[in-house]
Formats: sequence, structure tokens, C-alpha cells
Amino acid sequence: MHPVVTEVTERIVRRSRELRATYLAGVTAMVERKPAQDRMGCANLAHAYAALPSNDKFRIAVQRSPNIGIVTAYNDMLSAHQPYQSYPALLRDEAVRQGATVQVAGGVPAMCDGVTQGTPGMELSLFSRDAIAMATAVALSHDVFDGVLMLGVCDKIVPGLLIGALHYGHLPCVFVPAGPMGSGLPNKDKAKVREQYAQGLVGRDELLRAESAAYHGAGTCTFYGTANSNQMLLEAMGLHVPGAAFVAPAADARETLTRQALRTVLQIGKSGRFTPIGRLVDERCIVNAMLALLATGGSTNHLIHWVAIARSAGILIDWTDFDELSAAVPLLTRVYPNGAADVNQFQTAGGTQWVLRELLDGGFMHPDVLSVNAQGIRAGAHGAPALSGDEDIVRPVSRPFSASGGLRLLQGRLGRAVIKVSAVPEDRHVIEAPARVFDTQEDMLGAFARGEMNQDMVVVVRFQGPQANGMPELHKLTPPLAVLQDKGFRVALVTDGRMSGASGKVPAAIHVTPEALCGGPLAKIQDGDVIRLDAVTGVLEVLVNDTQWSERALAALPSPPVAGFGRELFKNMRRHAGGAEQGACTWL
Repeated sequence: MHPVVTEVTERIVRRSRELRATYLAGVTAMVERKPAQDRMGCANLAHAYAALPSNDKFRIAVQRSPNIGIVTAYNDMLSAHQPYQSYPALLRDEAVRQGATVQVAGGVPAMCDGVTQGTPGMELSLFSRDAIAMATAVALSHDVFDGVLMLGVCDKIVPGLLIGALHYGHLPCVFVPAGPMGSGLPNKDKAKVREQYAQGLVGRDELLRAESAAYHGAGTCTFYGTANSNQMLLEAMGLHVPGAAFVAPAADARETLTRQALRTVLQIGKSGRFTPIGRLVDERCIVNAMLALLATGGSTNHLIHWVAIARSAGILIDWTDFDELSAAVPLLTRVYPNGAADVNQFQTAGGTQWVLRELLDGGFMHPDVLSVNAQGIRAGAHGAPALSGDEDIVRPVSRPFSASGGLRLLQGRLGRAVIKVSAVPEDRHVIEAPARVFDTQEDMLGAFARGEMNQDMVVVVRFQGPQANGMPELHKLTPPLAVLQDKGFRVALVTDGRMSGASGKVPAAIHVTPEALCGGPLAKIQDGDVIRLDAVTGVLEVLVNDTQWSERALAALPSPPVAGFGRELFKNMRRHAGGAEQGACTWL
């Protein structure tokens, strides 16, 4: 094992020892209960099985066969989740073949950040993760299941399902992906049209044609954003049938993999292989996920989500852990926005199997971890080609794109933040320029439209944290900032909000914590203050003398949160949300 991987893992184990022990004791107490057929009242069981066919009732009541719950994020508006419509019937058929039963335990909400970007609905996005976790808990609260299949793919859906599952850590659990849509308009061409539209060079009709050519069918979006990063991390954690992540929805192998998911959850529910998810997801498993994220230049959103996921298993991680691992692990992939390829091309070039094999063989992942597969985590590396299918997309540990991963921790008088540097040109890793301060993304977009931003600057967009407005993604800011950078201006973004999992070529210090609403230093910034963003040394600093800075008052939130779009229903979530580095959890 690489010494940094060992050191960080051991530190996490020490830090988490008491909390993890308490969690595992709770898992053991639940595991040691009697089966549901003996534990629950007859009326309870009759209600649970009332709608089942009589032969399924016979299997459960007389044969004591396993009953598997399905928690599904199906809806037919989200392209990534539309394929799940047919999965329950398929899984029931496989269950019959295996002498088991299946029930859809419940559905969870699934919203698309691509639809809600720049709209009021985006203010529900981050907290939809915790709503999904709670909905998962409600689905499993009937307490009649011997294992669970989780059907979900996208941004907040997988983290929410995983948080919910870990709060039922006594159950065996397998995640069932649906795969990416076919390749459409190349992502770089799509981005170019967006930048042209931001400059007024093309109209709405041409922009819509480009977007529709990029997003055109069932499956996940094909860039390597949060949704597809989810799938990479689940493979690294051993929670998928190995190799399932990036097989297309309509591929023949997809049905085979889905049926295998049902067989797998049955296998890990047997006494000889009993592996509930709460025991499987240990400190080494979490570190493996972090390493897979960093080695592939994955989504910055996971520096929030995986903190919350780890906490759900009694494990404490922070951004220093990510930063130290990122400095050690090599960058093995170039997938948009860190390169030109999409995830289908990544899959063809070697895919998840290539990445896992290289990381395991290079000593950058823990090999001795549990997995839903009997062969362990190395099963996920089986089938990787001996040579890369395209060294512009995937490379071996011996010849990486970079000696370090794609994420850095920034800290200084402005707080702690993260930056994704894997797609940022090296000459832009250090930006020092006057601040231009905005309290909303709409204000910034308006200033750009008026031609007021043609200069070197660090754009500060504040009051975008979890407690202020739910920490929306600010991806709408990417095209205008990219235009300014392409004009030769030295620009950067500093915000307590989030960027898309497709954060791109403009340097962006994001997730700044503490957030402005909670007295964070961003509330002191004024137009003209010189800010230094240094991704080389890990510095985020304001160049104002100490006396002036200490005497400066905090700016107030310019206006109270706007109601409508259901945002008032999330008031308590905003009120109780933790900071970004604590996972923005609303339930602690």
C-alpha cells in the first residue's frame, strides 16, 4: 500500500473508533433479531403480504424464502431513471427462478439538476439528498425484508439511497445502475455553443438544438459529472455487480447484470456469506471510494456527499483527508470536463475495470475489503484489457496524466474551500485579482450581460451556502466566466455555493465554509479587495491588512429567502444544515 493511503486510513480509523463501534453494535443488535415471520405480529405480516400472489405468500410463510425489497428512484422524466420502469417485473421473474420473493418497498424522489439549473427548483436540490434518505428509511421501515436492491443513478439520488441504506445497516444491499445514454453531440461542442449563446453570437433555437443533440435518449448524461462519478465510486466500494456501471440501458448485458443483482443480494444474505451493508462499508471501503474519485477527476459534489455517507456508517472524514490522498494518487483518466471523451468512450477504452485494476496493482486501493461479489473488490477489475484502449482517455499508473489527483483543499482568511484543478489550465492555477462581489447568481449574469466584467477579477458569489438557500449549483456561471477567460482575462470564482459535477476550465474555489450567512469571511469581502487563489500551495486569501479586516462589519443577507416552488417546506432543513465540510447534513 502507498504510505499516504495507509496513513490517512489509519487516521480515519482512529478518529472514528468510538462512533464506528457504536454503529456496528447497533448493526449487530439488529442482525441478531428473530426473522420477521417470528418477530412480527400476525396482523402486521398479513398487511405486508396481502397483495402478493398466493404462491409468494406460501414461499414466505411456509418455505421461509427470502423477501427482497426494492427501493426505486424511477420516474419517466429523468432520462437516467426512465429505464427502471421495467426493472421490478424483471426482478420478480428472477426471484421466482431463485425461489425468492420481491416487493417494491417504496419510491424516492429524483430530481434533475440539469433541468433545475439556474431556476428556483435548484434550491431544493442538495436537500433532496436527505429527503431521499428519509424516503428510503420510510420504505424500509416495514421491517419485513431480508435484503434490498437500490435502483438509482443520479446526483443526489445515489448518496441519498446510500445514506438511507446505511441507517438500515443490518440488511444486505446491492445497487442496480441503469447505464449511460448513447453518445450524442460531443460535450466540447455543446460547451462551445453555450459560450456563443452567452455572448449573443447564436440564438435560443440553435442553443436548444445543440442541447437536444447532447441530451437525446434514455440513460445518464454522458459527461463525467456527479451521476457518473456516483457509479465509479459504487464500483470502487464493491456495491455493484462488478462492471455494471457504464453498460448502456438497451445493451443485452444490462438485463443479465440486473438479474445478477438479484442473485447477488440473495447470496450475500446467506449465513456463509452474510455481508450486511453496514459491515461492508468500513473505513477502507470509504477510502477506496475517495481514491477512485480523485484518480478519475470526479465530481466536487462528492466532497460533501461522501462525508455524509461516511458519517452514516459511523466514519468521520474531512477535506484534509481528500487533499492528502489527492496529492498522492495519480490521475488516470481524461473524461469530459477533464478531457474530450465521454463515458461511453471511457468504457470502451477500459472503463471502471481499468481504473480499479491500476489502482489496486499500484497500491492505491485497499484490496482486502468486503464486496457484494464473493471474489471481493478485485472482481471489479476482471476483464480490464492488458493495454489501454486509448491513452488519451485512460492511462496506467506508470504513465498517468498527472502525478496527483484532480482536487485540492484551499484555506486561509476566507475559510476552507475545494477546487477541481484537473480541467483547469496550469497557467490558471494561481489567480490574484480584485474582487467583484455579488449576492446572487442573477446579479452576476446581469453584470456580464451589460458588459461590466471585461477585466481581471475574482468573482465572489456569496449567500449560496446550505443555510442561506440550500446551496444550489451555480453552473449557469460557467459559460460567461469561460468567455472572459477565453478573452485573456485572469478570472476565478469564489463561492459558498456549489458548481456542477461538470466543473470545468475556470478556477473555482467552491463550498467555502463557514458560509457567509453564518458569519463566514465571505460576508466581509468588498469590491476591489485583492483575493489570491493559489491551487499550487493551497491558499485562499484576501490581501487586506489585519486591522482593517478585523474591524470590517459582516454584510447581511440582502433579502429574506423567497417562498414558492416548495422552498418554504425546506425551511427546517436550511435551519439545521451543517456546514459543507460536515456533509451539509440536516439530520445530525
